[in-house]
Amino acid sequence: MTRFSLALPAALALIAAPALADDVTDTLASALEAYEAGDIAYAMEELDYAKTLLAALKTEALSKYLPEAPPGWTLTVNEDANAGMAMFGGGTGTEGAYSNGTDSVTITLMADNPMVTAFGGMLANAAVMGNKVERVGRQKFMIQDGEMTALVDNRILVQADGAAPEVMIPLLEAIDYKALEDFGG
Repeated sequence: MTRFSLALPAALALIAAPALADDVTDTLASALEAYEAGDIAYAMEELDYAKTLLAALKTEALSKYLPEAPPGWTLTVNEDANAGMAMFGGGTGTEGAYSNGTDSVTITLMADNPMVTAFGGMLANAAVMGNKVERVGRQKFMIQDGEMTALVDNRILVQADGAAPEVMIPLLEAIDYKALEDFGG
């Protein structure tokens, strides 16, 4: 008996539950139906689509870690920020644009991306490389070319740019870094 056939009853139980019906479960059910009908190509298409839907849910979950706009500021979340993550090796990303009419700041969060993990060594040696390091709470941010960059839990990049550090720091202070460490989607 294959793993797929062992998992089939459990998957069907989840799919059959009307309270759990949504686009993901509907797409998985469609993939299963196509597989059972012998249409492997369509089953794969449906699985790819389900993966896209799940990635969108994970992006939405990461977006919740963006700080709220302070009084007098607006926040616009870039809904397409995760689209290019495959080019960077995968993972999840989101971006918030903050504006108060005078200043604008963009905060980017990227999680579970191989390039982000590689950034850890650079951040650890930021001062040696001649970059300024600023603490925001317990997080060390490297300041380089007008960007403030930190690595949370060695897997989540937090980057702010667009304004002077004294404008960006209050926004960065509003991030719940302890909760962000537990991000899993």
